[in-house]
Amino acid sequence: MVGYGKLIRAGFLRQAHSGVFQLLPLGLRVQDKIEKLVDKHMRSIGASKLSLSTISSEELWQKTGRLDAVASELFRLTDRKEVPLILSPTHEEEITSLVAGTLKSYKDLPIRLYQITRKYRDERRPRLGLLRSREFLMKDLYTFDLTTSAAISTYKEISAAYRAFFSELKIPFIVAEASSGDMGGDLSHEYHLPSAVGEDTIFQCGSCGYAANDEVATSRIPSDLAEITKPGNVNVWRGISQDKKTLINAWYPRSDVHDVNLHILKEIVPELDTTIDTPFSFWQDTLQSGTTIKVINVIDTRVAGSFQNLQKRLPMIPRTMEHGTVKHSYIDCTHTGEGLNIVRIADGDGCPKCEHGTLKHHRALEVGHTFHLGTRYSIPLDAAVTLPQTEVPEAVAEGLVPGSRNPVQMGCHGVGVSRIFGAVAEILADERGLNWSRAIAPFEVAIVPTAGLEEESLEVYDILAGRKGSGPNFDVVLDDRKHTFGWKMKDADLVGYPVVVIMGKKWKESGTCEVQCRRLSVKENVAVDALQQFVSGLLDKL
Repeated sequence: MVGYGKLIRAGFLRQAHSGVFQLLPLGLRVQDKIEKLVDKHMRSIGASKLSLSTISSEELWQKTGRLDAVASELFRLTDRKEVPLILSPTHEEEITSLVAGTLKSYKDLPIRLYQITRKYRDERRPRLGLLRSREFLMKDLYTFDLTTSAAISTYKEISAAYRAFFSELKIPFIVAEASSGDMGGDLSHEYHLPSAVGEDTIFQCGSCGYAANDEVATSRIPSDLAEITKPGNVNVWRGISQDKKTLINAWYPRSDVHDVNLHILKEIVPELDTTIDTPFSFWQDTLQSGTTIKVINVIDTRVAGSFQNLQKRLPMIPRTMEHGTVKHSYIDCTHTGEGLNIVRIADGDGCPKCEHGTLKHHRALEVGHTFHLGTRYSIPLDAAVTLPQTEVPEAVAEGLVPGSRNPVQMGCHGVGVSRIFGAVAEILADERGLNWSRAIAPFEVAIVPTAGLEEESLEVYDILAGRKGSGPNFDVVLDDRKHTFGWKMKDADLVGYPVVVIMGKKWKESGTCEVQCRRLSVKENVAVDALQQFVSGLLDKL
């Protein structure tokens, strides 16, 4: 964690408690700039800003069925009337309830509302500084549309705005297909900054650009599958349902590099309990219960063609376990008839989207996520509109009946402001200090003069700040503190200003400044009358 340590040393933040941080003036400037950049791109899609309360009620979360699923991560409290409340880690329930109470007509749609606010999650083990904390700042955009097609169009528009936002950071980023998890919905993408300290693994194609989180990533299955003739060439993974009444076998080709993908198995068998690593004691109890035992067999497509011939020689039930009547069922394709790929992919696997590309993994830090939620929250919280008796073309096209009441289609789109702060610090830091993108740097330019140049340094400051004449102006700081020149230079490196203008020996000799930019490996003497344009050219690349 190179960047986190330098944020502390450079005076951007201090840790107050485990996973809780205080922002100092430099840190607040970075946070404010990220927020302003977010505001710019939210305005570009016509979103309106609001502010929701951090405090939410457990009652709302019970209505959507999310309370029990995330209870362990919630900060929970009660008021003096013993009403159970929570500090919100996210605001789907609150915004949906708000819109449900104010939505009067289908003509009010679409609606796009966003906020930038503090959120809370009781992390079991806070770590990585701002990247995994208990209190964090996030931008949430919530969208409400009449139809699914309109919601998907909104999703695409917001995706374009997100790409524009991350492009302004001038740092490589990856947009990856992702799981919706507890949020719900069936369409989501993550926005990642590649980093060796990243907690996520992304697989990306070197040819077509396909990218997906390893939980949902798939690979190309060869069209000429060889028949498996030996049971020893088939692996089995065993699991159990959450109610401990159904056993699950997952059959896939034996391999030294591939293991079963639990996330995909969970999508195929929703009742699967993925929290149990060793289910054999539960299997034994279930098999000896005296009732007919259900066993679901999930079969990878590379095994499916040979499975029937091999079944009698495969350990459908562990041979050491006694059992009564067993009823087997089999799943070997999706609901659309496609074969199942239930193994985790590895470097070198074929891309599922193109014919010749191969996949390679990257460690990455997630800094944004978009979800198409559908009616996951609008149904339980009654965010709905009544259609008129006359036909509304877009509604009729999706089979909505005139005069009927219909839940709205929702989307949720988040950006981790705190995570971007911490991630950029981590990714761009070097041995000398932090390095900031121009868009979010605490200051774009720092002026560091030697002793005795107080008057001249103010003139240079006025030029770069746009107070004298025409030309570009910048967000400038003048280091006039009572420290040695060497100390101030080291501090400028540690803070990570994009451009440093030095008024030293060359200034005294010829009235020229030394301009440094570490990220671009630039160190050049520049005359004062050319300073604005030269600095502007550097910043345009950052």
